[in-house]
Amino acid sequence: MVNYKKFFWSIVTLVVVLDQLTKYLISTFKPNLDLVLLKIHYLTNTGAGFSILTGKTWILAIISLIVIIGLIYYYKDIPKQKTPQLLFALFLGGAIGNFIDRALRNYVIDFIDFGWWPAFNIADMALTISVVGLILYYIIEEKSNKK
Repeated sequence: MVNYKKFFWSIVTLVVVLDQLTKYLISTFKPNLDLVLLKIHYLTNTGAGFSILTGKTWILAIISLIVIIGLIYYYKDIPKQKTPQLLFALFLGGAIGNFIDRALRNYVIDFIDFGWWPAFNIADMALTISVVGLILYYIIEEKSNKK
């Protein structure tokens, strides 16, 4: 029997630790690596994805905190299956990772830059994977429930 709560919180913790560790390393060493398809360099972002709400860090922090509290409160309603547990854990870990930056630094550290896409970080990756995954999961669930 899978201990879903332990699985969930392990994923959340892993995402937050990897996110904060990579941001610490990037902010400490400030690399400027120009690899073939991407650049790794230190950037700051006072907005959300695609520079939405630039300069509105505290509004974004409050929204993030509300989402974090809501997800923790409604954890009991997340289906006890690995896929939704994983995807919601990725979402929560990503939200916490970027919330920490907004609350402590007043900006989010980004460092992965493909040039043609806005720069991002580990928390952003976790959030994006979780949102896309949850959309697909619930579309598939809806279709299977109609059969």
